Amino acid sequence: MDRHRKKPEDLRSHRWLGVQDLRSFGHRSRLRQMGYDAEDWGKRPVIGIINTWSDINACHAHLRSRAEDVKRGVLQAGGFPLELPAISLAEPFVKPTTMLYRNFLAMETEELLRSHPIDGAVLLGGCDKTTPGLIMGAISMGLPAIFCPAGPMLRGNWRGKVLGSGSDVWKYWDEKRAGTITEEDWADMENGMARSFGTCMTMGTAATMMGIAEAMGLTLPGASSIPAADAGHPRMCASAGRRIVEMVWDDLTPAKILTPAAFDNAIMVHMAMGGSTNAIIHVIAMARRAGVALSLEQFDQISRKVPVVANIRPSGAYLMEDFFYAGGLPALMKMLGGRLHCHAMTVNGRTVCENIESADVFHPDVIRSLDNAIYAEGATAVLKGNLAPRGAVMKPSAAEPRLRQHRGKAVVFRDYNHMAAEIERDDLDVTPDHVLVLQNAGPKGGPGMPEWGMLPIPRKLVKAGVRDMLRISDARMSGTSYGACILHVAPESFVGGPLAFVETGDEIEVDVARRLLHLHVSDEELARRRANWVAPQPRYERGYGRMFQEHIGQADDGCDFDFLEHGAPVPEPEIH
Repeated sequence: MDRHRKKPEDLRSHRWLGVQDLRSFGHRSRLRQMGYDAEDWGKRPVIGIINTWSDINACHAHLRSRAEDVKRGVLQAGGFPLELPAISLAEPFVKPTTMLYRNFLAMETEELLRSHPIDGAVLLGGCDKTTPGLIMGAISMGLPAIFCPAGPMLRGNWRGKVLGSGSDVWKYWDEKRAGTITEEDWADMENGMARSFGTCMTMGTAATMMGIAEAMGLTLPGASSIPAADAGHPRMCASAGRRIVEMVWDDLTPAKILTPAAFDNAIMVHMAMGGSTNAIIHVIAMARRAGVALSLEQFDQISRKVPVVANIRPSGAYLMEDFFYAGGLPALMKMLGGRLHCHAMTVNGRTVCENIESADVFHPDVIRSLDNAIYAEGATAVLKGNLAPRGAVMKPSAAEPRLRQHRGKAVVFRDYNHMAAEIERDDLDVTPDHVLVLQNAGPKGGPGMPEWGMLPIPRKLVKAGVRDMLRISDARMSGTSYGACILHVAPESFVGGPLAFVETGDEIEVDVARRLLHLHVSDEELARRRANWVAPQPRYERGYGRMFQEHIGQADDGCDFDFLEHGAPVPEPEIH
């Protein structure tokens, strides 16, 4: 790393605060208005703490106080911390989906940093879309930045059983639908499922993306799996506050960390963790912001070589608290050994392999060895065929083995409301061998590509004991979900992708080993259906929704806005 250090007059904030003119006088006087003094700025880097805390985001309920821990670290290292709130994106509450607003957060992060006198950034997030949103914005801004993961909540408990958020919700909801548990059971479970602040403690999208941020080198070593309620978490935040000050002086920007090797490492770790399918969309989007070419094929190539070794729900048996005490991400990365790009730089100024040199596995059933993997290949398979010319994704490790090679007749739902109205019918014409198909649930069709891809098993089948069947959509699914769900079909049905032309009774073939997703309908018949297809009306006529609809990319492109991908930098603001 280049050890040339900045001087105070080289700081970006100097343009606001260090110049002897009328404009800078105004800036300084307003800081004095808030009780600050000349000792707070001038020779100190100004550190922006981008905080996604809110009263409605349980995953981030502790980030209000964690910002104070970051500030303490910044002050200890000689910086000047300023907290800047950003959109919170509370995953369970935001409708139709937080994915609609990931790019909104990315834009907000970038512009908060650009428009203020900020020299470096600490990013506080963790709940699903906040990790990629914050990082995408920081990449595009180009200032030194470090990510502080919110961390997983404590494990759930119910009548002597350990509960995992999300995964066990789906599991026991089906049991309730089948009549095997009571309303009282369900109410008790509601009280025991989420016992502390923090993100889902299964290997859902939150845990996956926090792990990926660490694997890319954007967090301090070991930061991604510290339980949110653990005393180590505020210590980590203070350490990040101290470290960002040094990163500013060293000008250690995301561009010096997020190389192709860093993204390869992230994908390998994603596969080994049994990570969420959602990660593919986010990693592609982050890579494109960094100017790194990344395709679905690269994920599939790595998936074939890297087994799932993290025995964490929904693919495995344990929870994130167990993963942390088993050694956390440094131990898992060390297990991958020579597969990783050891020379990749990280935010602490050391390489990946320097960071994991002393790591160890303390519970070998939680973090398995490569020759004792819980699934021989990686977490995600990329399928292609005439039904998904640009690809679809599946998490084979979370599906019943019998469904990894299957051919069955389709039962088609034209949208979510149609599916919801039909799925509980006792007279629905469906068997366990049918393939459920949901249309118009993609980036534009959802809108925002909601997590509807884990279609419910029809009630009549649930009552008969069926717990998995093949489901296909252009939607996403929660990373805490499980089952034989094929997702992210591209191009989506709303824009005229082949999924739009599937009809009930058509035969669909899936072969994970061959990476095949094929609709057994002739080209001539598909052409006839395409000619008769009527494009749906846009969902939005105004506002952010209209901008989203007009500029959002498809799943295989990372669902970023076309005007936000890597390109010429935005000019610095005029402040005179």
